[in-house]
Amino acid sequence: MGHARRTCDAPRRIPGTPGTLPRSTRPEEPVIRPIVFVHGTRTSSAIWQHQLDALTRSGHPTLALDLPGHGARAHERFTLEGAIRAIDDAVASFAVAPLLVGLSLGGYASLAYARRNEHKLAGVVLAGCSTEIKGKPLLAYRSASGAVTRALRIGGGTWHVVQDMLSAMSGYSPLADLRRVRLPVWVVNGARDPLRLDERRYLTARPGTRLRVVPRAGHDVNSHAPVAFNRLLLDALHELRVLDRPALAPAVVL
Repeated sequence: MGHARRTCDAPRRIPGTPGTLPRSTRPEEPVIRPIVFVHGTRTSSAIWQHQLDALTRSGHPTLALDLPGHGARAHERFTLEGAIRAIDDAVASFAVAPLLVGLSLGGYASLAYARRNEHKLAGVVLAGCSTEIKGKPLLAYRSASGAVTRALRIGGGTWHVVQDMLSAMSGYSPLADLRRVRLPVWVVNGARDPLRLDERRYLTARPGTRLRVVPRAGHDVNSHAPVAFNRLLLDALHELRVLDRPALAPAVVL
């Protein structure tokens, strides 16, 4: 993939060889989960470097992608469909279903992807995206960002991404998708993030969703508290590992 930051190769499938034990009698090897990271608006895959370093040291293949309109793909226009295709390319590069981690816009795009492709994922972490992005606040933000761009000519030519993002997401309801996802879901927010407006509604929408609030962190929780955020990811991976373990056969009393 030309538009992603990968820190180690995806695990390869190893075909069986003559003389190996049947699968049912071989000890189960632990699944090494890859992680795919999706950034927020007007940033890039570079925001995940702390996570890439930490998770790679833990033995997990990792990949941070650039969404259309960002990073190596800054020349493209952002659309939700384009974001979903970018995520799908990243997920498809691994032989094992990954944990998908998204921040802000990347979290909304990850949830939209998970709703359509949950059979390709092990779980999803939604960070900094616990607000319904619709209605009057959305329209006001779009108008204000456009006025600032035209009047001040700021943003290094990237403020159009905000407009594209708001247009692409204007009809999207994360709660509607969350209600239909059957994957393990973790919601992670910084305690100082002003966009935590609907996090309790997320828990109600999908019972079993895990909520983690990181003290003293703001919206960019992975950058504000990288050690705490990495620990939460490792906890999620451990939980997935437990879920992967086959159930023990019931004892037979003779």
